[in-house]
Amino acid sequence: MEVILREKDAGEWVYRGEGAANLVLAYTGSSPTFIGKVMRIRKCPRNGAEGMCMRSPSALTAHERLLWKDVDELISSLDNEIACQLFSHHVMKPLLGPKYIDAGMLVGVSREFLELVEKNVIRQRPAWRVDNAQVDMHRDSVLLMSDHSLFTHGNLVSIPCISVEIKPKCGFIPLSRFISEGTAIKRRITRFQMHQALKLHQGEISLLSEYNPLDLFSGSKERIYKAIKDLFTTPQNNFRVFMNGSLIFGGLGGGAEDTNFGIAKAFEDALKSVIQADNGLCTENLLTIVAEAVQKSGVLDRLLDVQKLDNVDIEGAIHAYYDITHQQCMICRELSEEQLKRYTSLHSATLDESLRIVKDYLIAATAKDCSFMICFRPRKAGDSGSGSIYSNIYLESTKQTFDFKVYFIDLDLKRMSKMEEYYELDKKIVSCYKEMIKMDQGRNPQTCNPLKLHTEI
Repeated sequence: MEVILREKDAGEWVYRGEGAANLVLAYTGSSPTFIGKVMRIRKCPRNGAEGMCMRSPSALTAHERLLWKDVDELISSLDNEIACQLFSHHVMKPLLGPKYIDAGMLVGVSREFLELVEKNVIRQRPAWRVDNAQVDMHRDSVLLMSDHSLFTHGNLVSIPCISVEIKPKCGFIPLSRFISEGTAIKRRITRFQMHQALKLHQGEISLLSEYNPLDLFSGSKERIYKAIKDLFTTPQNNFRVFMNGSLIFGGLGGGAEDTNFGIAKAFEDALKSVIQADNGLCTENLLTIVAEAVQKSGVLDRLLDVQKLDNVDIEGAIHAYYDITHQQCMICRELSEEQLKRYTSLHSATLDESLRIVKDYLIAATAKDCSFMICFRPRKAGDSGSGSIYSNIYLESTKQTFDFKVYFIDLDLKRMSKMEEYYELDKKIVSCYKEMIKMDQGRNPQTCNPLKLHTEI
């Protein structure tokens, strides 16, 4: 961390977007060190006590240090940002493949830099994000990563290029024997579709998405294309497109509007500089090459394998969590003697087995919540691409060849302290979905379920 960014440097970083825990800024200056980079800055709650932003003596709790005892660098980290970087490098990178992960590096920052960044970007941030959180002024470092929405060559950014960011969510239907009778619907309906019902009920979305993660993870070109098209129709926070690093489709700091005629036309027009298709066909051709790149790269096969490390579901993992933390199991306390038999094997497991269950669940949770970016660059006429390090796709309809690269992003460490929260959210998602079905059947008694079930095919 020899480089320290100071107040004078803040103007060269612009708002790119944000999630629940971090702001993302892109570099617009001329320093070779930062060209083609993005910065991730940690946020902290605005409504909490000042102490909530302060560092603890260790980034991990005592139970988390036990959980990750095999990763020496991680358990000795003193900062959450460092812990997330080390988790990405030492845990997720070997599982998903080093070719697809850039764990980034830490860069020093002054408080004055952070204060000016907060002031500069506040107008670009969604109001509800501003109300919830601010830049954590107690940081002395931020995470610097390659901007995967760009192709770079040396210190120069090569243009034009288009990149697509997708948050695929969970790609399988859980079959765990620890799923209770009351939540058995999880064995038939995707988590994504059930969560849509809760988001609609809470006013987070205005329209249920047609997107089915099982299509995207299917390996079938036709189903993958359908998934991409459905994401384009209702992007929410699952689909964004950048042109030369600038957002041209989707939301900056949260969900996006459903795609209406005006949005679709503006997007079509923006693509014309890269995709040489007849008028009105640029969008269709982009969705085609995205689907082909997803299938050709095989990255979702890797991601699915990691997601499936969760083979007991939260309804099983929560019992292991209570055993590790030596707490009374709050779930078993509410069960009958007959129902308790389902979970006997979990509570009689060794400590190492309980640790493995929770660790695998949390790794899988990261894989279910991450995103990936596919960046495309059209080759110039006559360029054979010999010696290129990138994969490529030939678009027959426009006679263009596109180099492409794929990277996973947002591979954050999921905290063990949130296990109870994950369990309660799971219950709420299932309950809301079942209630919506009941209400729908009341209005349409002849219809089994007009919500178009996302079931295993």
